[in-house]
Amino acid sequence: MKYYIIAGERSGDLHAGNLIKSVKERDSDAQFRGFGGDYMSEAGAEILVHYKDLAFMGFLEVLLNIRKINGYLKQCKAEISNYNPDAIILVDYAGFNLKIADFAKKEGIPVFYYISPKVWAWNQGRAKKIKKRVDHMLTIMPFEKDFYKKYDWEVDYVGNPVLDAVNGYELDPSIMGDLQDYVAVLPGSRKQELQGVLPTLNELVKLFPQRQFAIAAVNNLPDELYAEINSNDNVTLIEGHTYELLAGAKAAIVTSGTATLETAMWEVPQMVIYKTSTISYAIAKSLIKVPYISLVNLIADKLVVKELIQKDLNVNELQKELTLLLEDDNYRMEVMKSYKDIKKELDIGRASDNAADIIVREVKKREQL
Repeated sequence: MKYYIIAGERSGDLHAGNLIKSVKERDSDAQFRGFGGDYMSEAGAEILVHYKDLAFMGFLEVLLNIRKINGYLKQCKAEISNYNPDAIILVDYAGFNLKIADFAKKEGIPVFYYISPKVWAWNQGRAKKIKKRVDHMLTIMPFEKDFYKKYDWEVDYVGNPVLDAVNGYELDPSIMGDLQDYVAVLPGSRKQELQGVLPTLNELVKLFPQRQFAIAAVNNLPDELYAEINSNDNVTLIEGHTYELLAGAKAAIVTSGTATLETAMWEVPQMVIYKTSTISYAIAKSLIKVPYISLVNLIADKLVVKELIQKDLNVNELQKELTLLLEDDNYRMEVMKSYKDIKKELDIGRASDNAADIIVREVKKREQL
């Protein structure tokens, strides 16, 4: 079978790579082509456009790059028509992928969506349109199944790939060297994210001169983005080894996104931070319909980890929360207890295997018609 697969971000690339491996175990003739990254390539997919060329964040940034995005959409549609796949697998990245889903539906190609668009967060009415465009929705959050039921759509909860990635990861003890009891900082993987949070984090590390800070750096971003914060004696940059960084941390400061859940699965007490352009934030605030931005709080359906967003992301609030995370044992224990509850809810087997079972079964069923 031929599969066309699209992931537009690093986390999507990782999960798509694992899904490709799982599909190949069930379909020995599987061929993959699409948009993605290194994990997908290593799993055997032919990558036509790398996700780093698609990484635009926020409403304003997307608007400013709309011509480039439309060019990639046109290219993607042409390649799908030429490739004529047996199925299309879309991984997260809703703005781009839903347009491809619409195109694929008109072309009569079955569409599988792995990692649902976050329609429960804003513009929930989009669920009706997605239902028309997508043949099989494979969700990774337990609450998404109930959300889609409101729209008379039975979707499949397949488990969470973050838990799979953490459980299956073999740590390299040499990466962190002699560092211990440090604060892990995951400031994001996009230029706009780093520009929003690093200046304030630079102020923070100066207030804790005796505490080491290990910062997750991204290799496809310019070094100068990290230069100022890296000039502090108590800062170490760690590139490409996020899980080693988390595994040995006493506490963490994490930009919202998948990394918040990864941090919870490594059982590191954390605070969640986020800052974007004023215009992008104003638009988002008017649209978003959920009480939290972190996946940890959304899954738990309560405030487990502190969220510092926009104007609340200041050095005083950061200092207060970090002191609690490092020194208040009762506070730390409450966070850890909630983490264990979340892990128990997510653990229904490997997400990529469960998703691959459904995809291969449905594609083969279609071939027999």
